[in-house]
Amino acid sequence: MSNTMGGTTLNPQFWQSYENCLIKNRTEAQHIHWHVSWCHQFIKFIDPMPLDKCQPEHVSAFLANLRDSQGVKGWRYTQARTALWYLFHDHLKISWAGGESPANVVIKSKGSAQELSETHQQTMEKLRSTLIGRLYAKRTIIAYCDWASRFLSYYPHRKIADLDAISVKAFLTYLAEEHNVAVNTQKQALNALVFLFQEAEGRPLGDFSDFARAKKPIKVPVVLSRAEVTALLNMLTPPFSLFGGLLYGAGLRLMEVTRLRIKDIDFDQGQILVRDGKGRKDRVTVLPDICRDPLVAQIAESRRIHTADLQRDHGEVWLPTALRKKYPGAGSDWRWQYVFPATRVSVDPENGRIRRHHFDESAVQRAVKQAARESGLSKTATPHTLRHSFATHLLESGSDIRTVQELLGHSDVSTTMIYTHVLNRPGLAVTSPVDRL
Repeated sequence: MSNTMGGTTLNPQFWQSYENCLIKNRTEAQHIHWHVSWCHQFIKFIDPMPLDKCQPEHVSAFLANLRDSQGVKGWRYTQARTALWYLFHDHLKISWAGGESPANVVIKSKGSAQELSETHQQTMEKLRSTLIGRLYAKRTIIAYCDWASRFLSYYPHRKIADLDAISVKAFLTYLAEEHNVAVNTQKQALNALVFLFQEAEGRPLGDFSDFARAKKPIKVPVVLSRAEVTALLNMLTPPFSLFGGLLYGAGLRLMEVTRLRIKDIDFDQGQILVRDGKGRKDRVTVLPDICRDPLVAQIAESRRIHTADLQRDHGEVWLPTALRKKYPGAGSDWRWQYVFPATRVSVDPENGRIRRHHFDESAVQRAVKQAARESGLSKTATPHTLRHSFATHLLESGSDIRTVQELLGHSDVSTTMIYTHVLNRPGLAVTSPVDRL
């Protein structure tokens, strides 16, 4: 959480000053700690936006979330509103709250590399700008910047111009030998550093394949039987039951379900269009018949929420930069809204706008885990387990592996081939010698 303002840490002295402000305004002593608590919740709501950058609409969005929450009574809403009024009007004296504008401040956002030198920070900004310019996904940008930051921190006293392939090899070897990272983790670090040098710095690294590589374990995916899938899905309640139906019935990844937009559900053709999936690929997969009616109801609920958001001037959904320029009004069009909208609006860290993002994927993960426990499954089940089960059951039914590959969105059929290991059931045709005694 952003925890500074104007170079001053929001430490106990800051909050003591706020409490003194409350006392001057004759706030009852037993209510002061509640006012402080509401301010802390608001700071968490706008994170990583600096407190002095807030606008009235951010306060309105926070209070709107409280008003819509079933567990928040009217008097608590009023208390929160009063707490924020004293914070901005009397304590911070923000201009739009009726006081003078505070001095300009510089606050580092969450995740910034504060320990890096100024030169390395310039390198990071160059990398971030290049990634954004190439329209990389947000998560990829975060991951690549994180690895670049770790790499530069590994060489704190050397400029990027002095680093080369040998430096990268040493860092990758360090990850494998000292931290014992997984093979995919090391690959991601490699890809990030290649992009840093080759794309952001315009300096190819050349061949440096002789570094110590992390060992890749041979793993067979966890797959549920049809009876186990049925038991798991029966324990899920709406909207998680619909999530489960799409994960298993369409073979979607969890983030592909949460990011589904209304326009990408084709009821007439019986298919789902997955846009900008893993590897920035589009693909088409099957729309399960059992999910049709729940999807119609969910889309109707999404439209209702969107209509209410439009009335509050919060109805513009996030769109990639290119689409936002190509279709200026698409962000407010109901067809571009998420099928599974978030329960609350939030502040977009990129530009400070108030939007309703998609459903939180961690809630689905918890729901599936809870359903697996309640259904008595002995296997460890996650949302991705349902995708594994989708592929395996299709192959069991005689579907062509190329068809399954396309439905799953795998670039290489060798990735899909992992499910044949489950089908082979090695050793099951052999009788154990103990059973012959």
